[in-house]
Amino acid sequence: MPNLGAPEIILILAIVLIVFGAGKLPDVMSQVGRGVREFRDSASGKDEEKPAKSTTETKT
Repeated sequence: MPNLGAPEIILILAIVLIVFGAGKLPDVMSQVGRGVREFRDSASGKDEEKPAKSTTETKT
């Protein structure tokens, strides 16, 4: 696998900036971070579901 140096990383970031635009970039990076976090959690075995807090109330 080829090594990525600083010029290659800068080129990749420039292409990402052109494709997604500056306004959408924080959302894209947030989603990438969330995906990496989920991948790490599942790889380490922390993918067990936690019970969600119920926000709906039953009316009687």
